[in-house]
Amino acid sequence: MTMEDSRFVLDPATSDLHGDDDLLRKLGPLVPVTAEGVPAWAATRYATLLAVLTHPDLSREIRYWDPAQRAASPPGTAIDRIVTDTSMLNAEGEEHRRLRAPLTAAFTPRRLTWLRPRIEQLTAELIDRLAEMPPDQPVDMRKEFAYPLPRDVISYMIGVPAARQERLHELTDAVAQVGGSLDDSPDLRGDLHVLLGQIIEERRETPGEDLITDLIELRERDGERLSNDELFATIELLLIAGHVTTVNLITNAIGALVNAPDQVQLLRSGRCPYSAAVEETLRWDSPIAYFPMRYATRDVEIDGVPLEAGEPVLACFASAGRDPEQYGQDADVFDMTRQPVNHLSFGHGPHFCLGAPLARLEAEVALSALFEAFPRIAPAAAPDELAPLDTLLGNSTRTMPVLLGPRATR
Repeated sequence: MTMEDSRFVLDPATSDLHGDDDLLRKLGPLVPVTAEGVPAWAATRYATLLAVLTHPDLSREIRYWDPAQRAASPPGTAIDRIVTDTSMLNAEGEEHRRLRAPLTAAFTPRRLTWLRPRIEQLTAELIDRLAEMPPDQPVDMRKEFAYPLPRDVISYMIGVPAARQERLHELTDAVAQVGGSLDDSPDLRGDLHVLLGQIIEERRETPGEDLITDLIELRERDGERLSNDELFATIELLLIAGHVTTVNLITNAIGALVNAPDQVQLLRSGRCPYSAAVEETLRWDSPIAYFPMRYATRDVEIDGVPLEAGEPVLACFASAGRDPEQYGQDADVFDMTRQPVNHLSFGHGPHFCLGAPLARLEAEVALSALFEAFPRIAPAAAPDELAPLDTLLGNSTRTMPVLLGPRATR
């Protein structure tokens, strides 16, 4: 990070995100930053972020962004892809409710209860595959475990045909940054867009019990509820957002636990449930670092900082999760006994993450299966040796090497 023209320049390749966030919080509740060439305000502290997420004079609708600033923003960046998304992500009010309503049935407790056996089956298959690997050789848990589980779950929920899965997985590998032969790029995102269009058409011709079919039927039954472009944008959002952040969550949780044997003992003794590990990970090492944007719809003051109409605000989720004003001076310590957690990693208010229950379920099932199957699991590299994702949005590492040790006897 460097200071330039009094703005804190956010570095996607930083090797110390939490150190950078510590400095940001010390600079103030709202800090002028530059993110991928875009000037913005960064909401650095828990209370400030909560205010930003719920403030009536801040909107996700891009029409409120100052036209000159918007025109000057670089195209093709991660921020550009997010702020120009035409799904429910950037809608507000009645429009947001209209776009979100068709998806709520997919994430109800009843639907997740129905889905849990499938998640457990996929997890068990991954555990069996891990058990076949040499126990004394490092295994990348991001690539071999944290990524394939949520990828396969969301593919199953959405209804991706088997014949399309290999290519889809190749493209989403790059988006999720789990290695492979491709790197994330605008061209790759274009290929993914084309492939999703083909999948939608195939599901239109051969419907099934999946989300694509449900959304297509809604579109054909009531076109005013969901236009064709909105149908496409919604499915694309579900596919990518429905697994990439969960990959980071599971990866970060494994990293936290293998480096904290005392915390693992709390799990194995039953003193803490695996859900506590999930919630503390969400606070301590949020899967999302920074998320764009909310725009001031008029001149407004937040935490004593004046914002002019049209100025964008960046949500700093990872920073808020370690705010000492909210969590005490030991906010940088991973502690599953911390109560209550009350993190903001899934957002707050109308834009609270629709897939939060699914992400929690997947992470809980994954962690309990992994640490019960491999009681001697240990890190194969120090945390500061792991390369970050190199993106402003996601917070995780490109790899998570561990030594699994022998599988527990059944």
